[in-house]
Amino acid sequence: MPYATLRLYYENSVGRLLEQPAGQYVVVQYHPGPRKLNELQAFLTHAGQLLSRQGWHKLLGDQRLMAPFTPEEIAWVTEYWLTSAQRRTSELYGAVLLPHDVFARLSVSQVMNEAKAAAMTYRLFDNDAEAATWLVQLP
Repeated sequence: MPYATLRLYYENSVGRLLEQPAGQYVVVQYHPGPRKLNELQAFLTHAGQLLSRQGWHKLLGDQRLMAPFTPEEIAWVTEYWLTSAQRRTSELYGAVLLPHDVFARLSVSQVMNEAKAAAMTYRLFDNDAEAATWLVQLP
């Protein structure tokens, strides 16, 4: 489904959060370029709030244009956001569209390894149609 047809929930310099009510998931679409840690924190906090408000437990992470995570961002995502997200729901599923940038792919791999430890189930995809299909078939 094209993102243009989805409801925009939140946007800042980091990216956009879109609601996919039919599939009951949140699209986390990253913008290109560097980020500030506080803006990433606000962005992902809003994602968690949207999941909680809707009672959803699925994300489509569109990281194709994303710049690499910094060490500080990796630490915050893995030490706070993933564990905080786990308290909002008993399970969390993520379909991740891999970044084009090779260094961004490496930083995403590091976060995904930490996500396993936080009990987040995820799969990596090259296109959004396959990612959406996987999310929709989940309970």
